[in-house]
Amino acid sequence: MLSQRSHYALRAMLILAAHAEGPPMGAMQIARAANISPKFLEAILLELRKSGLLISHRGCKGGFRLARPAQQITFADVVRVTDGSLALAPCADEVAPAKCEDCFGEDICQIRHALLKARVQTDEVLRSYDLAGASARTRQMN
Repeated sequence: MLSQRSHYALRAMLILAAHAEGPPMGAMQIARAANISPKFLEAILLELRKSGLLISHRGCKGGFRLARPAQQITFADVVRVTDGSLALAPCADEVAPAKCEDCFGEDICQIRHALLKARVQTDEVLRSYDLAGASARTRQMN
């Protein structure tokens, strides 16, 4: 399940994508537009900046902007920063797979095989959505 942190991160990134041509947006401005608690959003924005998805500018006209063009940032990029792995269980993790506590055999576990497939398909879907495309679809709906 997508965490609230990832959900808010995606909302904030979509707002920044929609305003990519304008000046940097302040955290309060993003929080208001996304209807997110400013304090919680600050921590998310810092995490996204540290990961290289955002850049920040200091000063009275400072704020945040996307570090790359919106079409080069996918939903998978954002979710991986905020939630880590897309895997539903430790054994299906793509980076550091670990045995489940009650594992009876990774090679024969049908649960693991299903979860690996789910992770791969989730990754494919989330990589197919970039911020530019999603932002454009949102504007069309309004």
